[in-house]
Amino acid sequence: MSRRLVSSGSPFERAYGYSRAVADGDLIFISGTTGYDYATMTMPDDAALQARAIWRTVDAVLAEAGASLADIVRVQTFVTDGAFCEPVLAVQGEVLAEIRPAAGIYVVAGLLKPEMKVEIEVTARRSAA
Repeated sequence: MSRRLVSSGSPFERAYGYSRAVADGDLIFISGTTGYDYATMTMPDDAALQARAIWRTVDAVLAEAGASLADIVRVQTFVTDGAFCEPVLAVQGEVLAEIRPAAGIYVVAGLLKPEMKVEIEVTARRSAA
């Protein structure tokens, strides 16, 4: 299987020179994803709602790449305030409770835009069918 770029439809991808995901062989690398609804370019203010939006995007991107949430092997979560850890991890726990990939959460000084409270990067490995 060859290298394939996967888009979420975000205008940032072409403007900033990246892909939402790169599928290379059985591996899928999903770029840092924030809580935008790319159809409307809106983002909820609440960190947990941003996390839910992120997981919807990740799910769709994985499906486009021929995989599913069950194929996730690593998650890196970045939040801009330590107070966001618990609500964001609660959402992550709902989504990944049975999958349980290797994961880390990091409190960072900021993300690209001030409204971004959460950013998540994912690595997945397609299961053999």
